[in-house]
Amino acid sequence: MDTNAPLGFTPAVGDTELSPQQRSLLALAHELGRTRFAPRAAQWDATASFPFANFDDLRQAGLLAICVPRDHGGAGADYATYMLVAAEVARFCGVTALTWNMHVSSTLWTGVLADGTPMTPAQREEHARRRGLHFDRVVREGAIYAQPFSEGSAAAAGRAPFGTTARKVDGGWIVNGRKIFASLSGAAQYYGLLCTEDKEGVKPDARDTLYLAMPAGSEGFAISGEWDPLGMRGTVSRNLTFENVFVPDAEQLMPRGLYHKGAQTWPAMFFTLAPTYLGLANAAYDFTVQYLRGEVPGEPPVKRRMYPTKQVAVAQMRIQLEGLRSLFLRAVREARPSPSKDERMRLYAAQYTVMEGANDIARLALRTCGGQSMMKHLPLERIYRDSRCGSLMLPWTAELVLDRMGREALYEPGEKDEA
Repeated sequence: MDTNAPLGFTPAVGDTELSPQQRSLLALAHELGRTRFAPRAAQWDATASFPFANFDDLRQAGLLAICVPRDHGGAGADYATYMLVAAEVARFCGVTALTWNMHVSSTLWTGVLADGTPMTPAQREEHARRRGLHFDRVVREGAIYAQPFSEGSAAAAGRAPFGTTARKVDGGWIVNGRKIFASLSGAAQYYGLLCTEDKEGVKPDARDTLYLAMPAGSEGFAISGEWDPLGMRGTVSRNLTFENVFVPDAEQLMPRGLYHKGAQTWPAMFFTLAPTYLGLANAAYDFTVQYLRGEVPGEPPVKRRMYPTKQVAVAQMRIQLEGLRSLFLRAVREARPSPSKDERMRLYAAQYTVMEGANDIARLALRTCGGQSMMKHLPLERIYRDSRCGSLMLPWTAELVLDRMGREALYEPGEKDEA
């Protein structure tokens, strides 16, 4: 590919400076999205089924291994590159981008983010050895990794230890517990469990969080519950239960206690849901422009662009979209281990702005395109529902982000009010 040739489209993140790798991967994501993901998007929503065909395309294109280091056979994409490409995928199918993120995060956390997290030499050696197993599965076998997080408690928000526990035994761990809203349930070959180490006689502590990859066929593992949500229906996020499930030592995705340290060191690890919603904001804007120009495939070529109210609405949408893009890009490009307070606050602000702004742009799109846009044979109704779900995504829901920003603005670490 000629890395100097025009892309032929404006990426979801906007017209910005890109590396040769970023240009190549964005072009690939755009082509897959346009020709494969967008035409299939309605079926995953209608049937609340997992986008297996899209993951076959991602696998064939090498995108399941986008963040696997080059020396392990992957694309070696860094944090920023992945975030840009994820937004482009979401522009065509939000549910594919969101589920792909759960998978990619398992390689991103154990790769780039782990490399920037302090470890002892012994931990570093252990991690290098064990993560090779997981990277090889993704590269050689095309394995899919899920990342069940939520439990219906404060644990997913980082305010309490996980209720799912792992007790050390010879050769591995015995896991017990339950996860809810577990995306990729039934589709993944491995489930990256966050659980609390069960130390006899010791009170559970978030610092003792373990990150284990549980094989899908493990005895004592079960998937249950119905899945019929408002939006993001193709994530198939059902309930998982673990009853005395044995997980071998080799399945550790991080050494003991390293997850908590990594989360403290790399807060940007929790920002990886945002590209999906930036992509959806682009999709809502793209459709509105197409619709008003009379260029929606399969629809009568009726132009509605001559009305001033429509023109003003599109201008408002574009202004909001440019704001989302700018804040997103700055947060992504300054993401690093141990960010400054201002960098961390910008990260929170970007999360809130994208998650709330995506649905606001979709709302404007519905109002501007009118009654026809409510019809399910057009994508805007689905984009609207999918975009509304962003503010609910743990660990940084819109409410929790506001809480964090306010608290961290008014209190320095260790400060308390006198009783």
